[in-house]
Amino acid sequence: MTLPKDPYILLSFVNTKLRDFYESLDELCAALCIDKESIVEPLKAAGYQYNAKSNQFCEGGQNETEV
Repeated sequence: MTLPKDPYILLSFVNTKLRDFYESLDELCAALCIDKESIVEPLKAAGYQYNAKSNQFCEGGQNETEV
């Protein structure tokens, strides 16, 4: 699967998939056959981190992050 290149479109795409279809980032990556770093790194560069408790990417500095 080709991911959006724009980090904000990627953020929206990933958070929507996580909300509607997947219980974790690992599950989303496995189902879509994509490398986790191809999501985490661009979003980290844009100031977002994955929050496992809320199962979404949030602006950096959020607690309970997991990569």
